[in-house]
Amino acid sequence: MKPSTPQVLLADDQPDVREALRLLLKSEGIASVGVADPAQAIEAVRRHEFACALIDCNYSRDTTSGEEGLALLEQLRQHAPDLPVVAMTAWGNVALTVEAMRRGAADFIEKPWDNTRLLNVLRTQIALGEAARRERRLEAENALLRGNAEDDFIGESQAMQRVLGLVARVAPSDANVLVLGENGTGKGVIARRLHALSARATKPFVKVNMGGISETVFESEMFGHVRGAYTDAKSERIGRFELADSGTLFLDEVGNIPASQQPKLLRVLEEGEFERLGSSRTQSVDLRLISATNADLHTEVVEGRFRKDLLYRLNTLEIRLPPLRERVADILPLARRFLARNAKRYGRDGLRLASSAERALETWRWPGNVRELQHLMERAALLAEHDQVSASSLSFGAPPDGGQDIEGLTLEQAEAWLVQRALERHNGNLQHAADALGITRQALYRRLDKHALRDEAGDSGGA
Repeated sequence: MKPSTPQVLLADDQPDVREALRLLLKSEGIASVGVADPAQAIEAVRRHEFACALIDCNYSRDTTSGEEGLALLEQLRQHAPDLPVVAMTAWGNVALTVEAMRRGAADFIEKPWDNTRLLNVLRTQIALGEAARRERRLEAENALLRGNAEDDFIGESQAMQRVLGLVARVAPSDANVLVLGENGTGKGVIARRLHALSARATKPFVKVNMGGISETVFESEMFGHVRGAYTDAKSERIGRFELADSGTLFLDEVGNIPASQQPKLLRVLEEGEFERLGSSRTQSVDLRLISATNADLHTEVVEGRFRKDLLYRLNTLEIRLPPLRERVADILPLARRFLARNAKRYGRDGLRLASSAERALETWRWPGNVRELQHLMERAALLAEHDQVSASSLSFGAPPDGGQDIEGLTLEQAEAWLVQRALERHNGNLQHAADALGITRQALYRRLDKHALRDEAGDSGGA
């Protein structure tokens, strides 16, 4: 979590200098973390969020030129481009000052320092850094509210207005959130919105599709591994938890975590610590966790397939997304948005929906939800014979009432319909649906991908 008081990184090879600076800052209500060399400084920035950095320009290897400090400054700009960095040295000269500023230093202080000037410089940079972060968060929020070609977010219906209100209240906290809903309802969009409206908006957003990770590689994918951890581990690998450090980790299809791996996930959620596979070195992580599933995890708990204590860690807060058939007011705005995007993409500007098509869209049951609508509009943009998309040109994949037989459908349409029906009958439970279809869960995954019925990363289509 973000510290309640500003925290400054102090990088200097002399312990007495670090201690003097620590006491000075502490007297002013400013916390600090001291490190002795550039390598420790980079590690600290990767592990913590700082309001400012105060770095020496000379370390043990090179005591006069300032090159070590300038190199550290460039590394800090790469790892934390928004971090204000103040350079400091006892061997100050005009050329070094100019070069430090050219490479991105916010200010420059000479040793021995004047306490008043040093504190004024740090307070100024802390304030400017915080103002810049607030501005970026506001820009991210405005971008979400405006919407764009890659992230269609339309929520005019009362059902979605309730969801958006809950998201706005929940996003600023660091509480873990479990997003529930059928396939294609836009759980990925909600996860990204929660991240973009949070204090971690400028930090990493890392998504993991838990349904696509096999049990044999779970630890390596999630926690990373060291070289030689197993036969094919020819180099180190950074896991998803480490990649998401200081940001947000999104576990999609979280109900598919193998039972044998659930205790390992629970440990890192409870303690914030893990080890890379093959290593005994414990690493800490600070992140916000968002999970999503179309499964009923409470039922999974009762049936012994999901740990109750893990569920409690995941669902500090729950957000349930309504299916598209329960948010009819959003269907036509979404359809027009998708059609316009695809018409532009395929060189058919001006293409629009006929009134007959609009009526058909509003009466369809939408077993595939927003994703089904998205793909339907793409096909319409490709196949429409005139400048209007009529009801007859809409290629729905299955009978709207679910009660007709499948004669007259192509083999592909019939397969999509059978998969959709199995998911509906079993309330989105993938294992039960796969059993009913007589196929494995992995085979069902392939068909979900084939027929665009699976909730994919970053392609949510309207939430």
